Amino acid sequence: MNTTRRKELLEPLCHLAHRAGIAILEVYSRDDLGVEHKDDDSPLTQADRAAHHILAAGLAELAPDIPLLSEEGRAVPFEERRHWERYWLIDPLDGTKEFIKRNGEFTVNIALMEHGRPVLGVVYAPVLDRCYYGALDVGAWLGTAQGTEALRTRPVASPMNLVVSRSHRSGATETLLERLPAHETTSMASSLKFCLVAEGAADLYPRFGPTSEWDTAAAQAVVEAAGGRVTDLALQPLPYNGKESLLNSDFLVVGDPDYDWGQYLEGFTVEPR
Repeated sequence: MNTTRRKELLEPLCHLAHRAGIAILEVYSRDDLGVEHKDDDSPLTQADRAAHHILAAGLAELAPDIPLLSEEGRAVPFEERRHWERYWLIDPLDGTKEFIKRNGEFTVNIALMEHGRPVLGVVYAPVLDRCYYGALDVGAWLGTAQGTEALRTRPVASPMNLVVSRSHRSGATETLLERLPAHETTSMASSLKFCLVAEGAADLYPRFGPTSEWDTAAAQAVVEAAGGRVTDLALQPLPYNGKESLLNSDFLVVGDPDYDWGQYLEGFTVEPR
């Protein structure tokens, strides 16, 4: 898909994410969120389902020839999806635990994947009414009620600003923090951690622990369209759709790809999941 077509898709995808966000907020306003648990014990709400149906229908209308992989959709066997050169990868409600806690830090994630790489992404935070979006070789933007502004990552600041997971701060994260020069930390949930890097408010987001490909793809596209990079711990591109499991390895989200991040990674290894 050429850059012109990617750019054309951004606006309708933002509108679609906003429609899913409205459905999520309708459930969010209820006393009963309809919480269930999936086989892996992760939570599922009526909002997850409602957002999935809106996104699936909208994407099918927008691009009927592009297949869909969704956290809340059917499980697509690797033998089928390994042949996909292009597909949608979505998380209708990223941060379901934060949704249940009612802290507002959850998002709607839509990514377009090509040849194992996210090339377009939309991340919409319904409570904040902030839409982060971008595409490879096109650019990245933040849309709010006040207007639209271009996103650009920044050179490493002094002190560094790190964003860490609100719910999954691990021993490996603490080890890395001990190695870094003077820094400040911000805790955040869902794909909003990536977005802080994309908008130049943070320099690094390290993630140690399981995540799925639909958790990261949309926000990765935004970060990389804004000038940053998402890598595994060997500083290689984070792979997608290369195996049966959809779990990611540990990864780093960096705003300044030219900085020597490798100096802090001695002893850390890439562990595929």
